[in-house]
Amino acid sequence: MRAISLLTLLLSGWFALPAHADEAQDWLTRLGRAEQQQSFQGTFVYERSGSFSTHDIWHRVQNGQVRERLLQLDGSAQEVVRVDGRTQCVSGTLVAGLGNSRNDSSRVLDPQKLNQFYELAVIGKSRVAGRNAVIVSITPRDQYRYGFELHLDRDTALPLKSLLLNDQGQLLERFQFTRLNTSTVPDDRDLLPSKECVPISVADSQAPAVEPAETWHLEWLPPGFQLTNSSARKDIHTKTTVDSLMYEDGLARFSVFLEPISDVSVTETRTQLGPTVAVSRRLNTVDGEMMVTVVGEIPIGTAERIALSVRGEKKAPTKP
Repeated sequence: MRAISLLTLLLSGWFALPAHADEAQDWLTRLGRAEQQQSFQGTFVYERSGSFSTHDIWHRVQNGQVRERLLQLDGSAQEVVRVDGRTQCVSGTLVAGLGNSRNDSSRVLDPQKLNQFYELAVIGKSRVAGRNAVIVSITPRDQYRYGFELHLDRDTALPLKSLLLNDQGQLLERFQFTRLNTSTVPDDRDLLPSKECVPISVADSQAPAVEPAETWHLEWLPPGFQLTNSSARKDIHTKTTVDSLMYEDGLARFSVFLEPISDVSVTETRTQLGPTVAVSRRLNTVDGEMMVTVVGEIPIGTAERIALSVRGEKKAPTKP
């Protein structure tokens, strides 16, 4: 249910009107602030790899706090309640899939940084969910990331529609409101989770942190991506240590996971679902074989090159 995180950074389409980059940067700056300033409620559709789902959302900004509830309306019942980006409860298949993502804090858009690696432009206007919108295109300057188009509400800069496209112009992901109300603030009853929404605690969502035995780095990194987080945690089921590195360019992100191989039958993989790819490969180290897995919203060729560039060094023992 990647639609949960789409509301803070959304994108979209194809038109051909000349535009000025400064205007596009202004709209993206407004988009970056919209989630923290604007209350709303509505219904949106999410499409990925030909699969559609419909969701209700209630989003309230009150006394400096952002509270949000999302509910999937078709298929298996899935629900999420978050406060200031921190997951409070989940239901359905999200319970098993939450992993270590209890805190999916909003990324702050920096249009000036994005402009180094994407061409930003206002390319037209549209109408979505009965509201007037301005269309902002975000076109990558290289082949290492995806392009986006955003239909932003003229009144609030909220994303009304977003399309994510590959370098061939093929649609990988769509987000689109069918109903949006910005004049009525959601009340406590709207934001109250159902009985099926399972509370999440730090203990539930995080494996214990451990000291990594090796330090990992990438010999090749796509321009603009920076390391934003690294950790080592012991898997509560397998008892093995899983190292992780997270990288972002201000818009796209990917993670690198490293785990010892205990089963010789484990094979390398290469899969893609919508914009999200997963590429894994074996890596020989002085301590044995590791499985390197790259997961992110990047082209599969980029993920493969990243996976091939992972290197590790034995960490020096800490002096007593």
